[in-house]
Amino acid sequence: MTGTTDTTGTPRATGGATRSGTGGARGSAIDLRKLEATAPGLVNLYKSAGISLRKHGLEGGRASVYLVLDHSGSMRPYYRDGTVQALADRVLGLSAHLDDDGRVPVVFFSTDVDAVEEIPLAGHQGRIAEIASRLGHMGKTAYHAAMDAVIDHHLDSGSAKPALVVFQTDGGPVNKTAAERYLCKAARLPLFWQFVGFGETHSSQFDFLRRLDELPVPERRVVDNAGYFHAGPDPRRVPDSVLFDRLVGEFPSWLASARAAGIVRT
Repeated sequence: MTGTTDTTGTPRATGGATRSGTGGARGSAIDLRKLEATAPGLVNLYKSAGISLRKHGLEGGRASVYLVLDHSGSMRPYYRDGTVQALADRVLGLSAHLDDDGRVPVVFFSTDVDAVEEIPLAGHQGRIAEIASRLGHMGKTAYHAAMDAVIDHHLDSGSAKPALVVFQTDGGPVNKTAAERYLCKAARLPLFWQFVGFGETHSSQFDFLRRLDELPVPERRVVDNAGYFHAGPDPRRVPDSVLFDRLVGEFPSWLASARAAGIVRT
């Protein structure tokens, strides 16, 4: 899906419960009181994510949430300075509204899949650095390997819920043909891929993601199952409200298309 990529503006909270694009007027999967007891460091992120979900008609919805993290060599500074942990914390804050299991499956990838782990609400602090410290060599960027791992995890879970996959990278894939093929085939599954770019905004490294975002429907894929936005060279400077808007902004239109095509049935 093609969307705006600026990092300005703050979403406003709307009053009252709304009918969620992911299924009905309900409360969050994990309520604020439980989050305060389990992961107090995520409370502000949880509140900001809730505003974005209400703004986009997703309040009370249910969805699985995945995080895919680029573990290639060029990502080393982002792991070292806490940027990757900051993204994981934001995704956890968002997932607490959508999924009640209190954890997010995380795929670390480079030349292949380096690890498939889970990050729980309880004990999330420093979890990224702890996992990364035992992964060894940081290779290249094989998108298709990471996508295959997410697809396998989702199928093995037996979940009927739609899934939001936050896919972070700082460069293009080593095999563009394979990445495009996987995305097109995955369009028949209840998975929406939200790509997030780290790095220089105008780098040609992201030309492929911009093209992937605009692959034609229905010629190449049954529905538009991907979005892309760029978080810049210092993603921690993107306001939480803006980041959450970007993470969920295209999810509702995909849900509508996926339901119309019989891909999402809940």
